[in-house]
Amino acid sequence: MIKAGIIGAAGYTGGELLRLLIFHEGVNILFAQSNSQAGKYIYEIHTDLLGETNLKFTKEIHPEIDVLFLCMGHGEAISFLKSNFLTSNLKIIDLSQDFRWKEDFIYGLPELQRDKIRMADKIANPGCFATCIQLGLLPLASEKLLSKDIHINAITGATGAGKSYSETSHFSWRANNYSTYKAFEHQHLFEIGQSILSLQNDFNASLNFVPSRGNFTRGIFASIYMECDIKLEQAYEIYESFYKDHPFVKISTTPINLKQVINTNKCLIHLEKHKNQLLLTSIIDNLLKGASGQAVQNMNLMFGLNETQGLKLKASAF
Repeated sequence: MIKAGIIGAAGYTGGELLRLLIFHEGVNILFAQSNSQAGKYIYEIHTDLLGETNLKFTKEIHPEIDVLFLCMGHGEAISFLKSNFLTSNLKIIDLSQDFRWKEDFIYGLPELQRDKIRMADKIANPGCFATCIQLGLLPLASEKLLSKDIHINAITGATGAGKSYSETSHFSWRANNYSTYKAFEHQHLFEIGQSILSLQNDFNASLNFVPSRGNFTRGIFASIYMECDIKLEQAYEIYESFYKDHPFVKISTTPINLKQVINTNKCLIHLEKHKNQLLLTSIIDNLLKGASGQAVQNMNLMFGLNETQGLKLKASAF
């Protein structure tokens, strides 16, 4: 039985981890840390877990764990690891961007680095936009076919902004509304570029990424297009071959919609050809395949479990 601890368990990603790990037959949660909610029952904050656990949030960190999940704000994970003594044999999975493609941490995209993840002690979980977009592009990179500028429009739900309140997270702002943000400079561009280079080291085209906020709760829908000379049938063959041994990525020959992946750890990809333009649509649940579900997938690999264990359940109440 894997003994697990969660730092920052009161937020959206922490809540998703709790939902998944409570029902994971191979895991025992020893603690769920939260500075803001310490002393409260988990079900008082994640109310759908009433009757599922009597665990309380705590400020304390139990040392007798096998894996530690860091569900903290960006920059906070580095500070936490610097200020807390952790045993050398502890496995760490960080869900922030602090260690992505950095020394000592393995970038935790299973469809790209599954073998390295199996041998790793420290995992940097990919970003949600980055996961969705990379899964759309990596098969082409593996065949050295990314030679033209890539154009990406991706829309995310309100949970992508986290649980802390901001002007753009209020219902009155989100409802019946749509906006772009961080156009061409989103922080996930770096890790997308690094992953592409790991498969296609001569890649030097532009990644033109325009992220958007949608008026729905969860999910990411990415539309990606570029000039590409291959025929549609050949493109489908490349994608089917690349993902044939990866259980959570499915290639669809019919158009896809976001509700197909909500509350799952799946990524669906659809391909279209319009004259010389190849259009890819890629969809995930930002809190699962884009965060906590992928973290559990990585944990399974690190501990030699079946990659899909504990990830066939519907993980959220909203």
